[in-house]
Amino acid sequence: MFDTVHTLELPRALQHLLSRSGTPDDGATLPRRSFLKLAAGSGFALGAFPVGAAAPGATPETAVALKPTQQPSAFVEISPDGLVTVVVNRLDFGQGVQTALPLVLAEELDADWSRVRSRHGSNHPAYADPLFGMHLTGGSNSIKNSFQQYRELGARTRAMLVAAAARRWQVDAAQLSTRDGTVLGPGGRRAGYGELAAEAMAMSVPTTVTLKDPKDFRLIGRPTTRLDARDKSSGQQDYGIDVKLPGLLTAVVARPPVFGARLTSMDEAAARAVPGVKAVLRVALDRGAQGVAVIGTGYWPAHQGRAALKPQWDLSGVERVDSARQLADYRVLAAQPGRRHFDADMAPLASAPKKIEAEFHFPYLAHAPMEPLNCTVQLAKDGATLWMGSQMPGLDGMAAARALGLTPAQVKVNVQMAGGGFGRRAIPTSDYVVEACTIARAARDAGLDAPVRTLWSREDDIRGGYYRPMHLHRASIGFDAQGQVLAWDHVIVGQSILAGSPFEPMMVKNGIDITAVEGMREPYPLPMRLTVHHPKVNVPVLWWRSVGSTHTAFVMETLIDEIARASGQDPVAYRLAQFGSGHPRHRAALELAVAQSGYGRTTLPAGRAWGVAVHESFNSVVAYVVEASLTDGRPVLHRVTAGVHCNLAVNPRTIEAQVQGAALMGLATCLPGHAITLKDGVVEQGNFGDFLLPRITDMPAIAVHLVPSADAPTGMGEPGLPPLAPAFANAVARLTGKPQRQLPFQV
Repeated sequence: MFDTVHTLELPRALQHLLSRSGTPDDGATLPRRSFLKLAAGSGFALGAFPVGAAAPGATPETAVALKPTQQPSAFVEISPDGLVTVVVNRLDFGQGVQTALPLVLAEELDADWSRVRSRHGSNHPAYADPLFGMHLTGGSNSIKNSFQQYRELGARTRAMLVAAAARRWQVDAAQLSTRDGTVLGPGGRRAGYGELAAEAMAMSVPTTVTLKDPKDFRLIGRPTTRLDARDKSSGQQDYGIDVKLPGLLTAVVARPPVFGARLTSMDEAAARAVPGVKAVLRVALDRGAQGVAVIGTGYWPAHQGRAALKPQWDLSGVERVDSARQLADYRVLAAQPGRRHFDADMAPLASAPKKIEAEFHFPYLAHAPMEPLNCTVQLAKDGATLWMGSQMPGLDGMAAARALGLTPAQVKVNVQMAGGGFGRRAIPTSDYVVEACTIARAARDAGLDAPVRTLWSREDDIRGGYYRPMHLHRASIGFDAQGQVLAWDHVIVGQSILAGSPFEPMMVKNGIDITAVEGMREPYPLPMRLTVHHPKVNVPVLWWRSVGSTHTAFVMETLIDEIARASGQDPVAYRLAQFGSGHPRHRAALELAVAQSGYGRTTLPAGRAWGVAVHESFNSVVAYVVEASLTDGRPVLHRVTAGVHCNLAVNPRTIEAQVQGAALMGLATCLPGHAITLKDGVVEQGNFGDFLLPRITDMPAIAVHLVPSADAPTGMGEPGLPPLAPAFANAVARLTGKPQRQLPFQV
C-alpha cells in the first residue's frame, strides 16, 4: 500500500492538533515519507508490529475483520465466578482512567459493577490509542478517544455472551436480554456471564453492534467511587517503584551537574567497598552525557555507594545556563523580528486612546510527581520485559529494543500504576527507559544475571531536566474607552518542546511550535499580531500538565481583565460581550461558575476580592470565580467555584477530583519558591524544601459544577489547571491595584 500512496490521511486526533495552530485544511495529509519517518520514530503500532496483528486470543476471522483495538479478547476477561476484569489501554497516574474506561465498557456489557475490576495493558498493538494509532496517555485524550471504543468493546462482548446463551438454550438471540452480569431468557432461564464466558469468547466477534441510547445509561453519568480508592487510601496500592522480582537489584546513577557533561574520574574503590554494592559501571546517559551506575542489593546500598564515588566532571563544551542571563537574552530576542503566527494590521496601535504595555515571565517548572522515575528491566535470552509507569509504552518499548539490541516484538512493557507524571512519563527520547536498559545490559555484561530496577531519587527527579520551558511574553495593546481592542502586538520567547522530536513534522509549522501558542487569542476576536522565537538552550524541556496553556491562559486572561478594569467594565460582563453569539460552551461554563459562586449578588468580607478567568484547553472549557485576600502582604486563595463544560460526564466524581487536583497544581505556580532556576549551568533546586509546593493550609474550598451535556466527552486531565492562576491573579490585582506579570506572584 505504501508504495502506491503518496500522501496519507492523518488520524482525526492529529488533524485536530494541526488545526489548533490555524494550519490550513491541507494539513490533514502528510507526505508518505514523513509519515513513515514519524511512525518509525514515535512508536506507532505499525512501526513495531504488523498492522493486522491479532489481539490476544482473537480468532482468525476476527483478526481480519477487526483491528486489534476493537477485539474484546484483548480487553475483557470473565472468570468462571463472574468477575469481570477490564484491561485499560492507558496509564493511570492519578486521573482515574482505570475506573472511567471500565465504567464505559461495563455500561454496554450490562455488567454487575460490583463485580468489575481493572488492570493496565502493555505495549501490544491492541492498547494503542484508536485515533492516534500509537500508545499514548496524554493530551487529555483517554476518555475522549476511547469512549466509543470501550462502548463497542462492551457491546461486542455482550453480544457474544447472548449468542452463547442462545446456542445453549436453542432459542433466538432476540428473545434474550441482559442485566447485572446475567443473560435472561424465556421461561425464567438465567445464566451468569461466568458460566457463559468460555463459550462466548469462542464465538465470532460481531463487526457491528447497536449501542445503548444514552437515556438508558445506568452507570455512565453517575458519581462512582474509583476502583482503586480503597487501596490508595489505605497505602496498599502498588506502583512501578514497588515491583518485586526474585533477585532484584537496584541501580542509582551519578549524573553530571550540567546537562550533557562527561565523566573524568571517580573513586570506584570507595563505592565498591560499601556493603551491598554489586557493581560500579560507567554508562552513557541522555543528551550525550556520561554517568556512573551503582548497582546494589537495595536502594540504600546503591545510594551510599554513589555518595562515595566523588565523581569529577568535564564541563567544557557544554553551555552553562544562568537564569538571570537567560532572561536578559530573551528580552533582547523579544525586540527582534520573529516568526509570524497571527498577522493583523498594527497601524491602529499608534493612535489608540488607551494602551497597555506588559511583559510576562514564566520560569522552568519540574514535573515533580510523588513517585520519582523508575524502570525495572529483566533480560532473557530471547527478549526483555520492562515494568514501569509509561505514558507511551509503544515508543518506550521501541527505544528499549534499540538500547538492548533487540527487535520491538522481543520487548514487553508491563504498564504499572504511577504516582503522578504530568507529562514526564511521556517523553520522545525515552530517557529514563533507555538509561535503565543500558544499565541492565551493562550489568549482564559484568556478570550480574538478575533483574535491575533503576530508581531516581527525589533530587535526581527535580534536577533531571525535561522541564516546562521558561517563557517571556511581551504585549503592546491599544484599545478605546469602551474596551474595544484596536490592535494587539504580542511576542513569545521560549524553547520548543517539539523540535527534534518525532512530532516536529506535524506540530512545528513555519518554525513555530504550536504548543507554545495554543490558547492565544481564543475565544476573543482580537486583531493580534503574534510572533514567536524558539531559542536553543542547554536545558531539556517537555510538555507539562496543560502544556502551552500554562502560560498563554495567564497572559490572555489577566490582560483581558486589565482591559475591562481600564475601561470601567465588569470583568464577567466584558468577557460575555466579547464572546458575542459564538463560544456557547465558554459562555455556559462562565455563567455557571458565576451563578454558583454568588458573584455579583454576594457581598464579600472586607479585604477580599473576586477574580475571574475562563479558558479552553483539550476541547474542554473551565471557568473559575475565586475569592482571595492579602494576609500580611501574602496572597491567600479562600474559595474557588468552577464551571466546567466537558460534554458528557462519564464519572462526575472523577471530574471533580481532576479539577480539584488541577486547581491545586495551578495554585502551586502562583506561590513563592515554585520555580526551577539555574546558576552556572547547575539546577539550584533539589527537593520539596526549595522547589516549594502548596501545603494543606494553602488549599482553598473548591466547588465543581458541570454543564449538563449529552455530547461525546472531551478531555479533563489538564483543562482545570490553566485558568486558576489568572483568576487568582485578577483577584490580587483588584486588591493591590497592581497587575501580576510573573509566576510565581511578585507582590
